[in-house]
Amino acid sequence: MGVYRLDLEYEGTRYRGWQEQKNARSVAGELRRALEEVVGAPVELGGAGRTDAGVHALEQVAHLRTAARLRPERLVHEVNDRLPADIHLLSVRGAAERFHARHTALSRSYLYQVSLRRTALAKRFVWWVRRPLELAAMSQAAAHVAGRHDFAAFCEKPDEQTSTLVVVEKCEVAREGDLVLVRIVASHFLWKMVRRLVGTLVEVGAGEIAPREVERLLSGAGAAAASRPAEWTAPPSGLFLERVIYPGDPALGPLRAAVPVVAPLARG
Repeated sequence: MGVYRLDLEYEGTRYRGWQEQKNARSVAGELRRALEEVVGAPVELGGAGRTDAGVHALEQVAHLRTAARLRPERLVHEVNDRLPADIHLLSVRGAAERFHARHTALSRSYLYQVSLRRTALAKRFVWWVRRPLELAAMSQAAAHVAGRHDFAAFCEKPDEQTSTLVVVEKCEVAREGDLVLVRIVASHFLWKMVRRLVGTLVEVGAGEIAPREVERLLSGAGAAAASRPAEWTAPPSGLFLERVIYPGDPALGPLRAAVPVVAPLARG
């Protein structure tokens, strides 16, 4: 049985997420269809993690197990010929027998793009926030996110989780052009966790809550307070699965936009 690592990118706008579903179009479903057409037999396919409906990926990782003998370079070309234009297989490489896209991963990195202006060209890849945002306050609040915390307040249906404890390695905020970028790196993520954290940081940046309120929410202070991140959930359009990190992979590079939104030229 051959084992392969697949790296791919996709625009999630038209899909109900990564996970295969019976009655909805998914990224994994499209990838499986293309792979099985090329291989000519059923395959075992698994992803590094789910992305929700409308969420994008710069580098999702999947594992492929098949009895067929494959040439990775040829597989890339033949599978891409069968994939829709908004899903693209970046690379295929042989992997160790025990490689598993989800279980072997060390961490995941998500990138969120908040636009400070209306944009016609990048609206599928941003959340346009009309209110002015104070980056210093957002960065101060983001510093409270790093570490081991109970993220129940930032999770959809926390009672259905085995645990809501997550180790966040990094949460950083930066400005690029007319974008505010948020990167969060963690061992794993809960359902809607990133979008609720971003929505909360935007509330901080808009001056609606103090940066220390994030620390209070992470301490589980009160059911009423815990319900607030649900009201602040950022839309999926600005969210990207940026990287999945495995042993031996290079470190993350500088925080940069996936789809830039440049400031308009000054008119003289």
